Amino acid sequence: MLPPLPADFLLTVVMPVYNEQGTLRDIVAAVLAEPTPKELILVDDGSVDGSRAILAELAALPGVRVLEHDRNRGKGAALRTGFGAARGDVVIVQDADLEYDPADYRVLLAPVVRGDADVVYGSRYLVDESDPERERDSFYHYFGNRVLTFFSNLLTGLNLTDMETCYKCFRREVLADLTIESRRFTVEPEFTAKIARRPVRIWEVPIRYRGRKYAEGKKIGWRDGVAALWAIVRYRFAS
Repeated sequence: MLPPLPADFLLTVVMPVYNEQGTLRDIVAAVLAEPTPKELILVDDGSVDGSRAILAELAALPGVRVLEHDRNRGKGAALRTGFGAARGDVVIVQDADLEYDPADYRVLLAPVVRGDADVVYGSRYLVDESDPERERDSFYHYFGNRVLTFFSNLLTGLNLTDMETCYKCFRREVLADLTIESRRFTVEPEFTAKIARRPVRIWEVPIRYRGRKYAEGKKIGWRDGVAALWAIVRYRFAS
């Protein structure tokens, strides 16, 4: 359960957007419906579908800011832009699809607000495997994620179950001098490797998940897995 929030508490939700016209309105509505006081920063990463027109509408909503890249620079660059504009006490990363449920924000926030954690990962695998209501990812994505998480843990000394999760929640101070170099989805192992070298407390909490298929616009493929393996090694030893 989430403890009472300070009177002036503000959450920043950073949402990278690239060609998400099919889900953009729905996910923004879900984020804004979640009751925590927040600002939502939408970073358009050079979308070429109808996302920019939708973002122009959404920018008029209270608490919503839209930032734009002139061309596609990748998720890492979009996060870097969003983090630089964040004003909240705590920052949460939110993808622009419907795989992750903003109703889980309070689960993510609870360890930070209690003072137990500086960084919280929302794990798709810290759940009851026998639950018939649980959404299950494909075997290949599940296996690939577990392999990447294992190697990340091996090199960082962490004990995570889901390094690749989108849902990462952290005190804004954690980002103060953190430089993100990755362009694509290697941002996840890079972020993990860099915070593992810091004196921060890292927690995991269970979250809900609905994995979308390639026909629905899923963008991660096997090449991203290979790149992530290289990133795990690179950022473990990079200065």
